[in-house]
Amino acid sequence: MEYRQLGRTDLKVSRLCLGTMTWGEQNTEAQAFAQIERAKAYGINFMDAAEMYPVPPRAETYGATESIIGNWFAKRGDRSDWILASKVAGPGNGISHIRGGALKHNRQHITAALDASLERLQTDWIDLYQLHWPERSTNFFGQLGYQHQEQDFTPLQETLEVLGEQVKAGKIRHIGLSNETPWGTMKFLQLAEQLGLPRAVSIQNPYNLLNRTFEVGLAEVAIREQCGLLAYSPMAFGMLSGKYENGARPANARITLFSRFTRYTNPQSQAACSRYVQLAREHGLDPAQMALAFVTAQPFVTSNIIGATSLEQLEANLRSTELKLSEDVLEGIAAIHKDQPNPAP
Repeated sequence: MEYRQLGRTDLKVSRLCLGTMTWGEQNTEAQAFAQIERAKAYGINFMDAAEMYPVPPRAETYGATESIIGNWFAKRGDRSDWILASKVAGPGNGISHIRGGALKHNRQHITAALDASLERLQTDWIDLYQLHWPERSTNFFGQLGYQHQEQDFTPLQETLEVLGEQVKAGKIRHIGLSNETPWGTMKFLQLAEQLGLPRAVSIQNPYNLLNRTFEVGLAEVAIREQCGLLAYSPMAFGMLSGKYENGARPANARITLFSRFTRYTNPQSQAACSRYVQLAREHGLDPAQMALAFVTAQPFVTSNIIGATSLEQLEANLRSTELKLSEDVLEGIAAIHKDQPNPAP
């Protein structure tokens, strides 16, 4: 396993990160434990969670993912072997069950969220604590264009100051952003430098063959500012695996189970998916492994967050690290992207 520097910290994270958002919904605790064990054996030392998980978010399962991870630590006693990431939720997104739904990135909400996460995770610290999405209205979660809205939101300086207090208290080691824009990322970095506050070490945004919008404004930021991408949805909710080809809806698959997930299923995305799947098969590659290998190889990516609901899927995802894409494959990917750029932003 290759390990990469997390921002400007002394931490080195595996180039694949174990995603956890199915634990407590599609996966039982026993299944999650099996995934953790296999990932660790393969060399993964990085695990990403969130207070909101599992997804889709429901009041009945709120916090279940972190509780499962905490139970693992309590049982195995290997907390120090892991670089653990989690996130504080933002407003909206259908989560009225979290702190009354009127979520802010202020002292009250960040402190409450962090303390609750630490308790569920059964740990004294979180290595990377991220703002799950901006408090302000901006273009994330599939919104390509920016529509300006005048609104009140917690000043970014205040948010950084609160996070700085938690760093000084030893509850978190480093901070990160998620679903953030170029303006937001640079503003957070500027304030940190000016005021001596914690500097974001990463940004967790979507990135896959159907959505390469990160390359437009954020890739340069990630490299020049050493605030690398933690890529989520690298297989576009499994669409790039080929299992949904020709309208197939396998039993117990995420898009089959949850009708709310339509980000990657529009006609343009399905057409592009078919071409990527065909390209992989023409070169004797597993489509999912090709999609993952492409993401992991990008110079602005610190770690690629993989998710699985079975050990078989996890094993295939892990083996993507053994794949180096040929020039012919890369040229084929470039040609498809040129014809159908970012069909699922």
